[in-house]
Amino acid sequence: MYPLVLELAGDGIPVTVTCRVLKIARQPYYRWLADPVTDAELAEAYRANALFDAHKDDPEFGYRFLVDEAREAGESMAERTAWRICSQLGWWSAFGKPKRGKVKKPGPSVHDDLCAVVDKHGVTRHEFTAAALNELWLTDITEHWTGEGKLYLCAIKDVHSNRIVGYSIDSRMKSRLAVAALNNAVARRGNVAGCVVHSDRGSQFRSRKFVHALNRHDLVGSMGRVGAAGDNAAMESFFALLQKNVLDRRGWATREELRIAIVTWIERTYHRRRRQATLGRLTPIEFETIMTTPATQAA
Repeated sequence: MYPLVLELAGDGIPVTVTCRVLKIARQPYYRWLADPVTDAELAEAYRANALFDAHKDDPEFGYRFLVDEAREAGESMAERTAWRICSQLGWWSAFGKPKRGKVKKPGPSVHDDLCAVVDKHGVTRHEFTAAALNELWLTDITEHWTGEGKLYLCAIKDVHSNRIVGYSIDSRMKSRLAVAALNNAVARRGNVAGCVVHSDRGSQFRSRKFVHALNRHDLVGSMGRVGAAGDNAAMESFFALLQKNVLDRRGWATREELRIAIVTWIERTYHRRRRQATLGRLTPIEFETIMTTPATQAA
C-alpha cells in the first residue's frame, strides 16, 4: 500500500488523510519511505506470489512446472530463479518433498544374516542362490503414489525360480502388510518348513506379528545389514522392473486401479511371458514346471 500512499501524496493528497482512509499507520510508511523496497525485491515478490498460487493449485508440480504456470500468469523468470524462491520458502512437490529433521535409523536385527558369506579376503558379500524351491525367499516393500494417496506392495520371491510366491497390497504400510504377504506365500506353496526368508531391517519385518508368523509356519528369518541396499539386491531388481513396466508408465487415479495393474503384470506378464537369462530363457512358471516333480507342482 505504501507506493499508493506515495503516489497520492504526489497528487497533493495529504499522507494523513490517505493513511486514515487505508487504515494504515503513518510511522511504518515513513520508515519505508526512508528505506523503500527496491524494484528487484518488488519483482521477486510478484514472482513468489505467482509461484505460490500455482503451487497451491497443483501441489504435485515441481519448480519447472511452476515456472510455466507463473509465465502464464504474467510473471516470467528463469528456472534457477524459481528453484531459489521455492527452496527458500519450502514449496516442494508433494511427490519429492525433502525429508526434514533426523532420518529414523533402522532398528536392531531380530535374525542373523544367513545369506552373508565372507570370502578369502575377509570381505562380506551376499549370495542369493538356492538349489531347490522353497529354500530361500526374499521379501521387501515398495510404494507408489495414486490420486488417493500411497499404495504399498509387499512381495516375496523364491530365489530358485524368481517367481513371486506371495504378495500383499494395502493403503497402509503396517506389519499386517508383511504378514499377509507371508501367509499368501505359504498358502500357495504348501509345505515350506525350513525355508529361509531374507529381508531388510524394516519395522514391518521386525514386528512381533511377522516373527510369530515365521515361527508358526516353521520358517527361518534372516536380515541384512543397516544401510546396505545390496544385501537385498535380488529383490530390488524385481521392484525396478515393476517401476519401469507398471508404476511409472502413467498416473494412477485410484488405488484400486493401480492394484489391478500390479496383479495383472505379476501374474500375466512377469510369471508367464517375461523370459529370464538366469533361468535359461524360461519364464518362472516354465522353469518351475520343468524343474519340479508333478507332486511339487500340485502343491
